Amino acid sequence: QVQLVESGGDSVQAGSSLTLSCAVSGYRMSGTLMGWLRQAPGKEREGVASTLGAGRTMYGDSVKGRFTISMDNAKNTLTLQMSSLTPDDTARYYCAANPDGDWKPRLGAHFYTYWGQGTQVTISS
Repeated sequence: QVQLVESGGDSVQAGSSLTLSCAVSGYRMSGTLMGWLRQAPGKEREGVASTLGAGRTMYGDSVKGRFTISMDNAKNTLTLQMSSLTPDDTARYYCAANPDGDWKPRLGAHFYTYWGQGTQVTISS
């Protein structure tokens, strides 16, 4: 049974940094498709970052240069390091997985088959 459990969400001021974690159980995520997506109230779910591991990553235009996605294969954990946060980054952040993998990272929600419950990130100005 695949389970994704996010942690690390918080309420912080603009300019701060946060690191989100996603603990993966039920399969080994190494080499498979993993991603972070977010959803703000009244908005569609937005792809933030995706990875297949081994340096294969993709980022949404709004977070390029500020966010870093990475896999810790030893801990079977996905992380998202976020810096220079702005109020526009306020959203619920979801970890997503597709154990079947893919040939490149993906930001679209429809590429993912498993989802965590999400963790809230709130940025105040």
